[in-house]
Amino acid sequence: MTALDVFSLDSIPADEDPLLVWAAQDLRPGMRAWALGDAVAVARQQVANRDRIAVRGSAADVSELLRRIRSQVEGLHPIGDEDLIARVDGIETIAQFGWMATTACVPDARSELVRVGDEQAGAFLDENHPHSFARPGWPGVERWLGQRDSDSGLLAVATDAWTTSRIGFISGVATRRDRRGRGLATKLCGALTNHLLTGRHMVALLVDHDNLPAVRTYERLGYTMRRVAAASYVG
Repeated sequence: MTALDVFSLDSIPADEDPLLVWAAQDLRPGMRAWALGDAVAVARQQVANRDRIAVRGSAADVSELLRRIRSQVEGLHPIGDEDLIARVDGIETIAQFGWMATTACVPDARSELVRVGDEQAGAFLDENHPHSFARPGWPGVERWLGQRDSDSGLLAVATDAWTTSRIGFISGVATRRDRRGRGLATKLCGALTNHLLTGRHMVALLVDHDNLPAVRTYERLGYTMRRVAAASYVG
């Protein structure tokens, strides 16, 4: 096994494996990477509210790579394509979900985005989405954007937390309970997608497979599904 002597963002094109590029978080301090055969692993804490090791390669090489670095990444969870994670030795799947991404702007997405303060965003989530995967003040969650109505106030919020220079990332999407079913999340995410694509290659997000309304919303915006899984070491 050899450590990557140079892990530049150009060494893994975003359109080849955006999951690893995103996990690297622009190579900010705390990122570690290893390579063995055709396997690559990128480890970082507090990416989308979890400590992760993004992996790619053949099952045999990924298995051996994860075995060798285990003592250095205790407590971090491997994440990769669902079929790969299922075939890697020494780990077991703990969650399956979707990485959805797009490289194209959303036509006619012109809704105005307004900045929402952390205190107001937190209160909005408490009321309308208490189990949000992103919360104000968490590592990597730096700003909240939303839509307002001049008469009834804040209607929907989202954050572009864990965004990098090449890949925008959307999380914490929430719509006010009494305004659901009116397409507000679609309009908000469409506008945020176009905003984040400026100067970037891609916009992505994570979604539960069984959250069909959310999956369909993102599909209407041009996002496509990549089935991924997270795992933990066995024993």
